[in-house]
Amino acid sequence: MKTSSGGTRTAWLLFAALLAVTLAAYQPAWNGGLLWDDEAHVTRPELRTLDGLARIWIEPGATQQYYPLLHSTFWVLHRLFGDSTLPYHLLSITLHAISAFLFALILRQLNGVPRTISPGQDPRPADEPRRTCWPWLAAFVFALHPVHVESVAWITELKNTQSGVFFLAAALAYLRFDNDRRASMWLPAFGLFVCALLSKSVTATLPALLLVVFWWQRGRVDLRRDALPLAPFFAAAALSGAFTVWAERTLIGARGSGFEFTVVDRVLIAGRAVWFYLGSLVWPANLTFVYPRWTVDPSAWWQYLYPLALVALAGGLWALRGRSRAPLAALLFYCIALAPALGFVNVYPFRFSFVADHFQYLASLGIIALVSGGVAWLVERRPRTPGWAPLAVIAFIVVPLGVLTHAQSRDYADAETLYRATIARDPRSWMAHNNLAVLMLRESPERALGHLEQALRANPSYPEAHNNRGLALQLLERFEEAEAAHAEALRLEPTFAEAHNNRGTALQKLNRLAEAEAAYREALRLRPESLQARVNLGNVLLESGAPEEAASHYRAALAIDPGLADVHFTLGAALERLGRPEEAAAEYNATLRLQPAAADAQARLGAIAEEAGRLDDAVSHYEAWARSEPQSPAAFMALGNACYRAGDYARAAAAYESAVRLAPDSPDARNNYGAALERSGRIDEAAAQYREAVRLAPESAGARANLARVQKEGRGGR
Repeated sequence: MKTSSGGTRTAWLLFAALLAVTLAAYQPAWNGGLLWDDEAHVTRPELRTLDGLARIWIEPGATQQYYPLLHSTFWVLHRLFGDSTLPYHLLSITLHAISAFLFALILRQLNGVPRTISPGQDPRPADEPRRTCWPWLAAFVFALHPVHVESVAWITELKNTQSGVFFLAAALAYLRFDNDRRASMWLPAFGLFVCALLSKSVTATLPALLLVVFWWQRGRVDLRRDALPLAPFFAAAALSGAFTVWAERTLIGARGSGFEFTVVDRVLIAGRAVWFYLGSLVWPANLTFVYPRWTVDPSAWWQYLYPLALVALAGGLWALRGRSRAPLAALLFYCIALAPALGFVNVYPFRFSFVADHFQYLASLGIIALVSGGVAWLVERRPRTPGWAPLAVIAFIVVPLGVLTHAQSRDYADAETLYRATIARDPRSWMAHNNLAVLMLRESPERALGHLEQALRANPSYPEAHNNRGLALQLLERFEEAEAAHAEALRLEPTFAEAHNNRGTALQKLNRLAEAEAAYREALRLRPESLQARVNLGNVLLESGAPEEAASHYRAALAIDPGLADVHFTLGAALERLGRPEEAAAEYNATLRLQPAAADAQARLGAIAEEAGRLDDAVSHYEAWARSEPQSPAAFMALGNACYRAGDYARAAAAYESAVRLAPDSPDARNNYGAALERSGRIDEAAAQYREAVRLAPESAGARANLARVQKEGRGGR
C-alpha cells in the first residue's frame, strides 16, 4: 500500500513512540535474570561453537525444541554478549514493539481494502466508516497489554516475540499479494512464514487465519482466489505441526499419566481455556506466571457449560453476520490461533497448568483489533469529532495498560521475585514452591525443604519435588532419606534421568558403590549428553578401582566442555593410579590454568615432582599450595619435607614451624620440626620438639630414637 512521504514520516514517528513506551513499560525487566527453563534455551556450552550452530539446525534434540532460527538467535546473542541477560531482554522488547508496528500496518492495509469482491457493490457498509485511529490504538494496546508481559519479559519466550515479527511480516506481505496478485509479494510472504515456523511452530495457524480475514473482508472464501495460493502454506504448517507434536511427546516429555485425556476431556479443557483467556484479556487482573491446574471431570455437568456457551456465542454471532462479520471473524481468529494450546495436542506446560499468558500472544490480535475498531468507530462516527479526540482515547486506554505492564514486569526482575509473586497469588502453586526451593538449596537447605514439603502437600505425585527434596536431604547429610526421596521420584517417573543421577550420589555417600554405578549408567543411558552423570560415573569407577574406564568418562566430558577444572583434576588422579604421572601432571596443570588457586592440583604436582626427584619444582608447587591454603598444616608439612630432602634445612624448619603452629598436637610435625632444627644446629630446640613429640605419641619409635640420640650425645638436656 503506497503512502505519502508525510504519511510514512508519521508512521515512523509512531513506531518510535511505540518503541519508547514499550521500553519504558518493561524497564523493571531489563536486567531480569534467568527463570525456570531459561538455561535450557540459552545456548548450552557444547553448542557455542560453529559446530554447535550446525547441530542446532541438523540435530533434533540438540536444543530444548527444534526451533533452529530461534536458537540461532540465542547462539548469536551468547557469542556477542556472553552471560549478560540485558541484550536478550532489550531484543525481546524491541521485537514486541516491531510486532505492534506491523500489526498497525496490517490494520491500515485492511482499513483501505474493499470488503467485497462483487462489482459495483459499495466497498464499505454505511455503518463502517474509515477508522483512522484504529490501527494505532490497536498497536498501542497490543504493545502495552499486561497479558503479554510473560511473553516479552521471559527470555524463553523470545520464541514468541521473534516468531511474532515473522508471522506478522508474512501476513502483511501476503495481504499485499492478495491486493495486487503479484508473485513478487507471494514469495517473501512464504519465506517469512517459514522463518516464523522455524522460530515457533504455533505460527502454523497463519494460513487458516488469513482465510478468516478474507471471509471478513468479502463475505465468502473463494477456493481458486483465496485457498489455492495458500496450499504451500498449509503444507508447511502441517509438516511443522506434526513434527512439533512428535517432539513435544518424544523429546520434551509431554506424555504419561499427566497427559492421558479422552476426547471429551480435551473438549472440556478447550472450552474452559478459551473463556479464561478472554477474561484475562478483557480484565487483566491477578495475572501470574503459573495458574492453578483445574481438575477435568466429565461427570461434572457444569464443566460442559464452557464449550456449550462458546458454541452458543459463535451461533449468535453467525446470526448477526448480516450486520457485521467482524465479531464472528475475531472470535474465529482467536480460537484458531489458540488451537495449538487448547489441549487437542499435548504440550509440556500442561503438567503445571492448562493455561498460560504466553499462549495467547498472537491470538490476542483478533480481539484487540475488534475492540479497538469498535472504540475507533464510536469516536469517529460523528462528523465533527475534534482532531484531538482519537489521541485522547488512545491515551485514556493505553496509559492504564502501560502502568499495569510496568507493575507486572517487576515480577520478572529475578527468579526469586517471580516465584514469590506466584505463591502470593496462589499459595498452593506447587511448581513455584519447588522452583523457589531450588534457588535456596545451597544456602539454606532447611528452608528449601520446607517449600518442597508444601509443594508435595499440594501435589504428592510431583517427581521433580521428590527429587529436589532428596537433594536438600543430601545437603543436610541425611543420605538414607535422600535415597528414598529419589527412589520415589523414579517410581513416579522411571525415565527421570536427573533423579537416577542424584540417587547415585546418595548411594555413593552410603558406600553402596555398585548400586551407585548402576544408577549413573541408567542416567547416562537416558541422557547421553549429561555431563554430570558422566563425571559422577567416572568418580564412582575411580573409587571402585576402575581408573581406566573412569578416565575414559572424564575425557568424554572434557571433549564436550574443556572448561571443567574439577574433571581435569579427577582425570589426573585416575592417570596417577594408572602409573602415568606425566599425563596426570598435564591435567593438574590444566586445572591450574582454569583455577589458579586450586590447592589440590598444586599438592599433586608437588608430589609428582618430588617422586621424580625434581625437588626444586616440588618446593615451588608446595609453596603455591601453602599460599592458597595458609591454614593447612599438610601444605607446610609437604613443603618442609621437600625442603628437607633438598638439603635446605632452614626453609624446612620454617615450614615445619608453621605446621606446628597450625597443628600443635601433631607428633609428626613436632618430630620433623625437630629433625630440621637438629640439621640446622639448633640442638636444644630440636630436643624440645622431640620431647614434645614423645609426649604426644609415646609409641612413636622415631621420635624416641631422635630424642635418645641427642641426649646420648650429651646435647639437648633431659
